[in-house]
Amino acid sequence: MTATDTALASAPTATAIGSASITSAVSVPDPLRFDLPAALEATEPPELTLGRRDAVRLMVSPGDAEPIHAHARDLADFLDPGDLVVINTSATVPAAVDASAAGEFVVVHFSTELPTGLWLIELRHPVDGAATQPHGGDFAGVDLRLPGRATLHVLGRMPASARLWVAALDLGEPVVGYLERWGKPIRYHYVPATWPIDAYRNAYADEPGSAEMPSAGRPVTADVLASLATRGVGVTPLVLHTGVASLEGHEMPYPERYRVPIETARRINATHEAGHRVVAIGTTVVRALETATDAEGITHPTEGWTDLVITPARGVRAVDGLLTGWHEPEATHLLMLEAVAGRRALDIAYPEAVRARYRWHEFGDSHLLLPSTPTGEQGPAWARAPRPPRPDVAR
Repeated sequence: MTATDTALASAPTATAIGSASITSAVSVPDPLRFDLPAALEATEPPELTLGRRDAVRLMVSPGDAEPIHAHARDLADFLDPGDLVVINTSATVPAAVDASAAGEFVVVHFSTELPTGLWLIELRHPVDGAATQPHGGDFAGVDLRLPGRATLHVLGRMPASARLWVAALDLGEPVVGYLERWGKPIRYHYVPATWPIDAYRNAYADEPGSAEMPSAGRPVTADVLASLATRGVGVTPLVLHTGVASLEGHEMPYPERYRVPIETARRINATHEAGHRVVAIGTTVVRALETATDAEGITHPTEGWTDLVITPARGVRAVDGLLTGWHEPEATHLLMLEAVAGRRALDIAYPEAVRARYRWHEFGDSHLLLPSTPTGEQGPAWARAPRPPRPDVAR
């Protein structure tokens, strides 16, 4: 057993109601493949050219039907009174910190706190003074020097990961406060300029802790939230602190810290009992809710670390629809989208998004995946076939 394995095993992992181990074998027999032209990578905040965040484009995929082209500000038009939207209120922190190791300059991306108090980090090599690329060196056992006389000791690689390391921190203050003082927002090669941290925070975010923006919520502005309320659509929060998103296509997600409040669990269960839809704003919300939902579809208030991997084979139990961004070819998150909407919906939507020149990444356009309405039947499928009554759990 390596030092990393010992450190990870030294504290119990929080029990997750709907979880499956990250190290479990995940079969991906036919990953979604497509060519993503570089010209479709969003390179700056859209409000610079469009005037506002919610002016980005929105493709609506109603099951296997042809997509509808709209804008993010129109979100409420595609939901019904009684539906419930779930948001992730985790706020992005400036999680990239300059460091040195044996005289070499590197950039540390602080990703995720583990139950043991250790941290997952990614070590990267600067390429243009601000953007970075993965560092291929071996840092096991290395001590890194950080600003403010802080240090970081690398224990070893995160099991099953090509990029992440497990590290012990000595910062002299809480991590969020240290990052607010010394860190910069994480950014990648497709964003040529540096933007302030506010460009990477959702309008409703109020609890710092995410290494990268839960970006599906970026176009959900105060005006969009107001339009949802006017429509009679509920909004309820949870928290999942996201780690770095720069994993290889074959890598599974790693543990992330989350919390589903009791009121959110109650509202989700009540929404389903009434035959309405629960729509997640982003894959982070799906992961948290599916972790908190048991095999009978009952959502419980819970918190901890989730290592749940959502695949088409597993399916989803709590979520009926999903607002998300556009994901790269063969990305792990595409498995989750397929679990929510089915493969056919993605096979239709992604070629259409490329053809219609939708924009990718955190500053890009949006995609709303909803249940289908079979031809010749009146009303949406969720309204015609309400879920059975549930026990009096978290109601």
